[in-house]
Amino acid sequence: MLTSALPVREAVVFISAIIYWSGVTLNAYRVRKHIGRSPNLKPSNFKEWALWAGWLFIIIAWIVQPLIVESLGSSMLFSLSPFFLQTIWLAAGIFLVVSGYAGTLFCYRALGDSWRIGINEKETTALVDHGPYRLIRHPIYLFQIVMLIGAAALLPTLFSLLILCVHYACVLIKALDEEDYLLSRHDAEYAAYFARTGRFLPRLNLRTE
Repeated sequence: MLTSALPVREAVVFISAIIYWSGVTLNAYRVRKHIGRSPNLKPSNFKEWALWAGWLFIIIAWIVQPLIVESLGSSMLFSLSPFFLQTIWLAAGIFLVVSGYAGTLFCYRALGDSWRIGINEKETTALVDHGPYRLIRHPIYLFQIVMLIGAAALLPTLFSLLILCVHYACVLIKALDEEDYLLSRHDAEYAAYFARTGRFLPRLNLRTE
């Protein structure tokens, strides 16, 4: 079995990728069963097909990182660190991966049947503004970033950095498209929600009385 032959760091990254994307698949099945149709899995235009290519790279790269690291060996950045620092990286990585996935499950619960993969211009989903969505417009993307930062802490290589960069580009484009869509559907209600929330982090209120 693959994980039994990997060090702990590599096993955590591999297992986290399998669990995360299996969870996405199960949630898509759950929503499809509840609403009676696909939660917009099929891309509807060239931009969405390009984003699917980006997501496919992220999924595969996340899963195969341990195999690539096996061939990189000592080129991992933490290989030059003292043992206690390597232990800190290990603990931090596991914490980020676990907390990121816990946050993702929280988002699934908050969204319920409003969860979608892509955008369907012919439908209007409910505007969810509770749970993690009370402060952040795209918390699922935030928690994906948290998990990938955790994976990078466990396997800090240039490849891990590449995955993070590609992922951030994809979620930024996706978030902007989703915001345009929701504004067109919910108008003033979404504009007010947009003004009081942050895209990936809570908005700081810097106003003084």
